[in-house]
Amino acid sequence: MGRTTEFVLGLIGGIIGFFAAIIALIFGGIGGSLGADGASTIVGLAWAAMGFSILGIVGSALVKSKAKMSGWFMTISAVGGVVCISFFYGLSFVLLLIAGLMALLKKDVKA
Repeated sequence: MGRTTEFVLGLIGGIIGFFAAIIALIFGGIGGSLGADGASTIVGLAWAAMGFSILGIVGSALVKSKAKMSGWFMTISAVGGVVCISFFYGLSFVLLLIAGLMALLKKDVKA
């Protein structure tokens, strides 16, 4: 059977997180153009969330060859993204956390 579930959940979570980071970048840019305080902080955190999303996508790509390492990548990506842009990263957090924990805790069956 393999680790198709972890791969799909991690990939979808990473892609949704990437778009959530773009939305946060847009909101930060709008806030910056309107002169809102802390807009540059939002932009910086959105860039960090984009990096975490890319880490989650890389983790999902590696899940079949290096399951434990990719599980850590996806779990770190989930927690880091939700710390950066909280509400926007909600769905990605759930998907990446489930995929990461499944990759960490699931035992490989030798055929």
